[in-house]
Amino acid sequence: MPRLFLIGCVWLAASTAAWAQGEALYKVVDGHKVDAETMKGFRAWRSAACDRCHGANQEGMVGPSLINSLKTLSRQEFAKIMAEGRPDKGMPNFAGSPGVMNNLDQLYTYLKARSDGAIKQAKVEPLP
Repeated sequence: MPRLFLIGCVWLAASTAAWAQGEALYKVVDGHKVDAETMKGFRAWRSAACDRCHGANQEGMVGPSLINSLKTLSRQEFAKIMAEGRPDKGMPNFAGSPGVMNNLDQLYTYLKARSDGAIKQAKVEPLP
């Protein structure tokens, strides 16, 4: 479970392992400006068109709300679902999609920041 820190108007989150190494999982300013790695996750989200099933705001449609799912879904579980899909529930696998698989950590980070409430809107922009 990540630890969240609000420093001024900047959200920093760190997983236990990342925090032990002094690394933040993501950095968010003003609820929509994000670090470069989190921005890559947003771009992976958009390029894979995940919004077709999970909604433009990740709140669910045909697919479940990722805002809720990422509250309990571990990084390992997320990676497995992305690679293998959930065919019984209509979730395709992305094992053959380099744009997703090469940015899996970043995609998880973006969605985790949305789930944690650090990112207040689905569309983000890079920090200067």
